[in-house]
Amino acid sequence: MTPNFAVALGEATASLLRRQGRSNPRVVIGRDTRRSGSMLSAALGAGLSAMGAEVIDVGVMPTPGVSALLVALGADAGAVVSASHNPFDDNGIKLFSASGGKLDDAEEAELEGLLGVQIDRLSGHELGSMRTDAGAGERYLQQLLQHAPFLDGLRVGLDCAHGAASQLAPKLFSKIGARVDVLHADPDGLNINAACGSTHPEALMRRVKELGLDVGVTFDGDADRALLIDARGRLVSGDHILAICAITQKIPKIVVTHMTNLGVERYLQGHHVGLERVAVGDRYVLEALKREGLKLGGEQSGHVLFLDKAPTGDGMLTALMALAAVRTSGKRLEDWVDEIPIFPQALVNVRVAPGTQTRVLESEALRAATVAAETALGGFGRVLIRASGTEPLIRVMVEAASEADVAKWTQALQEVVANEA
Repeated sequence: MTPNFAVALGEATASLLRRQGRSNPRVVIGRDTRRSGSMLSAALGAGLSAMGAEVIDVGVMPTPGVSALLVALGADAGAVVSASHNPFDDNGIKLFSASGGKLDDAEEAELEGLLGVQIDRLSGHELGSMRTDAGAGERYLQQLLQHAPFLDGLRVGLDCAHGAASQLAPKLFSKIGARVDVLHADPDGLNINAACGSTHPEALMRRVKELGLDVGVTFDGDADRALLIDARGRLVSGDHILAICAITQKIPKIVVTHMTNLGVERYLQGHHVGLERVAVGDRYVLEALKREGLKLGGEQSGHVLFLDKAPTGDGMLTALMALAAVRTSGKRLEDWVDEIPIFPQALVNVRVAPGTQTRVLESEALRAATVAAETALGGFGRVLIRASGTEPLIRVMVEAASEADVAKWTQALQEVVANEA
């Protein structure tokens, strides 16, 4: 991800919008806290304005905040410079359409085609403009507050991952009556997601127990996902959150991914909640929700979609909706965690050479090993092996009724992947 690429992407995005009939498109840009963010945001904005776009820079902002703000402003598109839960030295650019959702496949293909084409650049009065919007964060908080329960002195621990939620999340939870203890909210450009946040919840788990907090909430770097910690210091996954919200809101069917725990699936079926499983990735969850006319779906990672409330996954909204559901239910969060069965599950990442993921996944040895594992586990376990979408990794997931079976088959499959890499 280079400044030159960001400029080219900005030019191509503005050109695509102009082709769609928006002669002076309005585009909202935000970023997370990593060091390269301001550089790449400036480059992206330069490319957009060079092709006639009016760019509104909202600065450091959660990814879902940009989605919400662009809809509120009537903008034509939005962009977030972020690598989400990845280390600080990674970066990327996420694009949103006027609806606040991600671009569809056809738009992405057309945009990719424009990246390799010579563009007739504009000049003079045809050029666009760039301006900052210092009040965007407060407007985003006001939108979130529409869905917020009053927490009435609840002691809440927040792990902001040194990311985009660092300023806004403590304000949000303080406004709704929580007594807030804040961790990892001092971004320096290098520490985003570093041993903290939703990918490393251990520090918050310890903190909740040590201080006797009622609940913990942990975000990732761009705050589009959230996980909870119960009062006993146990992780409350996206699977738990989906189950609690579906049952409390009496939702008859939800969308989950292949990663969702088999124990949770059986629990929901016992409460007359149907599941549709899709490939891993919020894009596939969103597509299924729209196709089926459903409103709730998400991933084990804490990326949850409340489609009647927001067009994309929102970590702060997820936390608010989960806490509201717990309060409505009349049960404590830890009671829910006790009640929802979780089958033992292991997920290991095997690093492979860049560009070799498809070859490894399609190897005969891995196919045979996967069939052997699934046959042995029968109806009491699952195997999922897939490529990471952001890193040169093969992710091996095994789920079974016993820890011993999980350990046995995870080790066997991990070794096959490593040998084939």
